[in-house]
Amino acid sequence: MVRMHPTLLLVVWSTLATSTNAFVASSLSSTSSSLSSNGGLTKAHLVPPKSMEEILSGQTTSDLYDLNVQKTYGRYPLIIKNGQGCKLYTTDGREYLDCVSGIATCALGHANPELAAAIAQQMQQVHHVSNLYLIPSQAALAHWLCENSVATKVFFCNSGAEANEAAIKCARRHASNRGITKPVIISAHNSFHGRTLAALSATAQPKYHKGFGYDGEMVPGFRYINYNDVDDLKAAVKEIQENGQGLAAIMMEALQGEGGIVPGNVEFFQTIRDICDETGALMIMDEVQVGMGRSGKLWGYEHLNIVPDIFTSAKALGGGVPIGAMLARGAAADVFGPGDHASTYGGNPLACSAGLAVAQYFCDHNILDNVQARGQQLEAGLAAIAAKYPKLLGEVRGWGLLRGITVTDETVAPGKLVLAGMEEGLLLVAAGKNVVRFVPPLIISEQELAEALRLFESAVQKLVIHLEAQAKEELTVA
Repeated sequence: MVRMHPTLLLVVWSTLATSTNAFVASSLSSTSSSLSSNGGLTKAHLVPPKSMEEILSGQTTSDLYDLNVQKTYGRYPLIIKNGQGCKLYTTDGREYLDCVSGIATCALGHANPELAAAIAQQMQQVHHVSNLYLIPSQAALAHWLCENSVATKVFFCNSGAEANEAAIKCARRHASNRGITKPVIISAHNSFHGRTLAALSATAQPKYHKGFGYDGEMVPGFRYINYNDVDDLKAAVKEIQENGQGLAAIMMEALQGEGGIVPGNVEFFQTIRDICDETGALMIMDEVQVGMGRSGKLWGYEHLNIVPDIFTSAKALGGGVPIGAMLARGAAADVFGPGDHASTYGGNPLACSAGLAVAQYFCDHNILDNVQARGQQLEAGLAAIAAKYPKLLGEVRGWGLLRGITVTDETVAPGKLVLAGMEEGLLLVAAGKNVVRFVPPLIISEQELAEALRLFESAVQKLVIHLEAQAKEELTVA
């Protein structure tokens, strides 16, 4: 212990006491000056939010985006005022047929009465409590999901990325329980599993990794293969085993959505199942986009005749209300214990009431039947348009109401067709490098889908005429 001379100690103590008294006196003076004449504290001043009347002014919204919103999206200059069913309406009075549905999220369309009523009722009761307590709507939604899938247990969160993070954590913990200290998860090139760091590391697209690594590397423990390639899969598994690592999981989308609407191959997925059975690894299916009925079956894995250990859901699960879920069976369902994983908002009463409303609507209105019928209509309609314009359009692929049409002209980005559709009053979204994606609400009618196809063909025709005129002009100049 350091000993201090008594005289020096007295000086230090005197200085501290003087400083402390000065600080207290200053604080009291400051506090006194903030008191009102009646002895109460001065009211804090906050800038109130702008009214919706102001916000819905086109210029105001655009200006505030430039001023205050981070530029994480390339946004089209549409200001959506309201929606009804499969239609969206902008502040300038235009009507759009929505074949984006919040990117495969608004399964019941916009302003669905049953969904709105369920949310309003829950808000009037209790919209959020901690997961420290039992939440009836969470229990009911988990039960419905398990009754209509191979899962036995559900973990709720808020998004697809969070659901996939939970799956990755579950796979690593499961591998650790098996004595694996270098767990590897295999995923596929052109996959998309979310924007959080581990989910992004599982996403085998370098363009999304740029600037987020450490010394050029993302989160370690991921190995990428070609989608639907059995030989590449087997080679990766062999390499992992020979390198002294352990196979923790194989994580795949049943259908690659952002990668260009590429359906899974039955043989490939059966091989995955066989490998996981042989090695003890977990088979993880990312169903965030394709799941909850969009493929014409409730879950994408049903198209592939396999049973996953874990699958994830989000997007359409809440019909547009944020909710995600990791669903598991067998040993995977019992990996997590209290404190191993958690989410503040996950499975709260509001989100789960929305999920239950979507589930009930699916059952009451035979939504899967509609998806199958409209999916066939969409596939046939797009194929017919592609046959008319073979220089611009090619293969049509996908399941149900998750369909893509390839743009074969390498000089035309799919975004050009999206813009052309927008001019006609049709909202579409690109997927991958050369695909235009159709993901309308699952409630879309035969007449509405026929109108969507008509608008798309009109957009294609006008774009072709424009491209031909442009080519002639370039020849003339040359």
